[in-house]
Amino acid sequence: MIQIRHELISALHEVAVTTHDSANTPPPAERCESVLCLVEGPYLEVRGVRTHVLEGCQPLLVFLALHGGSAPRWQVAGQLWPEVQEERAAGNLRSVLWRLRNSGARIVDADKRAVWIRAGVGTDVDMVEDWASRITGGTARSEDLNIGWWHPEVIDLLPGWQDDWIVFKRERLRQLVLHALESLVSIQIAASRYAEGIQAAMLAVEIEPLRESAQRRLIEAHMAEGNVCEAHRVLQVYRELLHLEMGFQPSAELMALVPGGVHGGS
Repeated sequence: MIQIRHELISALHEVAVTTHDSANTPPPAERCESVLCLVEGPYLEVRGVRTHVLEGCQPLLVFLALHGGSAPRWQVAGQLWPEVQEERAAGNLRSVLWRLRNSGARIVDADKRAVWIRAGVGTDVDMVEDWASRITGGTARSEDLNIGWWHPEVIDLLPGWQDDWIVFKRERLRQLVLHALESLVSIQIAASRYAEGIQAAMLAVEIEPLRESAQRRLIEAHMAEGNVCEAHRVLQVYRELLHLEMGFQPSAELMALVPGGVHGGS
């Protein structure tokens, strides 16, 4: 899994180098020398080398990374230590900042009002979200279409962390990636790159097997390539899975995509 994380960051870094226009926009997260990794993390990667983050400092880094990189001190303290009084929470925040500075991980700055992640530090979540936004927003470059490095676990944001704000961000990332993969299938079909389209669709299906729109894109890719039998097989497997898990059938629109799909199966 560490190798997958490294390939993810390296691949998205190459995309950023190609697509970044330094005259008009600031460098994106992928150009940063330090990357705060939240997928299967948190940990810090500096010039490709994984660095441990003190456990007691991790919640602060995670909160900042998932809230735009900065936040008022009172908000950070209140969210991270909601069970204690305001003065105690503020003291806890000061302690964490001190420990973080003394650990050598110089990735956070603060003043009397706010705390923020230093310039030059990106996050893997930012990388994935930027990629997804380009795909769904119609601004994808050729480098964005290569997903040979993808693995469904890249959306496994902070596994085991169950804070409400983390659960929300985890689901948001999952939805962004799923919509991006589905959009990518349509892009690849339009370019007659059927194998790549099928690969993207299969990734979406692996992430969420019950998602009809993902199954639809996989069927569409097989049909566009002329593989009716493959499309029929996908439909049959999905029908059986949906009936077993949920007790109902796919939509008539989905089944109509495949010749004989409406009348086939159980």
